[in-house]
Formats: sequence, C-alpha cells, structure tokens
Amino acid sequence: MGCELGKLATVKSQNQTATDLRLPLTAKQKFTVMASWKAVSRALEPTGVYMLIRLFEENAELLNMFTQFRELKTKEQQSNSMELAKHAEKVMSALDEGIKGLDDMDVFLTCLHQVGATHTKIPGFNPQYFWKIEKPFLEAVERTLEDRYSENVENIYKVTIKFIIETLIDGFDKAQNDKAQSDTAKS
Repeated sequence: MGCELGKLATVKSQNQTATDLRLPLTAKQKFTVMASWKAVSRALEPTGVYMLIRLFEENAELLNMFTQFRELKTKEQQSNSMELAKHAEKVMSALDEGIKGLDDMDVFLTCLHQVGATHTKIPGFNPQYFWKIEKPFLEAVERTLEDRYSENVENIYKVTIKFIIETLIDGFDKAQNDKAQSDTAKS
C-alpha cells in the first residue's frame, strides 16, 4: 500500500513535510486541497450526480448494484432522478467529511473506515469497486473547479483520492475480517 501515492506525490523538500506522517500530502498540498474543496463543498449534489453518471457510463455493470435506480439506463434519466441525486449527495457528504477531516487524521481514518465497512452489507460488493470512482471523481472535481483545476491541483487530488480509496478498502477489509473472526468464534 502507498507505492502509487509515492509516485504521484511531488518530491517533498525539507521545509514541506507532511503534517501527519499517515497523510501522503505536504502541509502546502493539504492546504491546497482543503481550500479548493470549499468550492466543491458548495456544489456537492451536482458534483456527485455528474460523478455517478460518469461512473455508470464507464461501468454500466455497477448500476445493477443499486436497487433504487438500476432501471435508469440513460444519462438523462439518471440526471433527473431524485434517488440518484440523494445517493450522490450521500457519497459526496462522506467525501466532504473525509477531506474536511484531513486536519485530524484520527477523524479522517475513522470516518472513512466506517464508510468502507458499511459496504460489507451490500451483496456482491467487491472492495476493488472503490477504485472505479477515481476517474469519475477527478472529472467531477475538475468540472466543478473549472479554471481553478490546475495541473498542480489535479496531482494533489490524485494523491488524495487514492489515499481515500485505500482507506475505504482498509475499512471494508477490517470489517470483513472482524466478521469472519466473530463467525469463527461462534462456531
């Protein structure tokens, strides 16, 4: 874990150390993502709807996992769906809480581990599905930030979303392992 993050992160100079060793961002990078995220935070639902529509365009098979809007096959149906909008806001709220929690890594990790763990309740959910949100997330953030989405900001968001996804997977895996141990103890 983390080798992809190291490749994407810019080389840290002596005066640009990470604020928390668990966070793969320098203090300046963390400031940049948190500052730019304020604009995304003001547009959570439209950003999330765009992100989910892009996710389903690229991964149509994932749409079947969502009973509340699996029948929405076209982009137009999806963009007009209240159910999809509610789910998009829920997903973006979790990301919002995570990114705003970058100042306190314990809060960040706890929040995203809990979100990852909730996905163990979804029949047939594979934690590798979390990776499928990476590209749509970056596209949605770019669309929302417009000209504020520079190459530097993009690189910082790439590191950030990879860290978020890895943390979600860790939460999912931990919940699966805890359940397996609990089931074994009951036997």
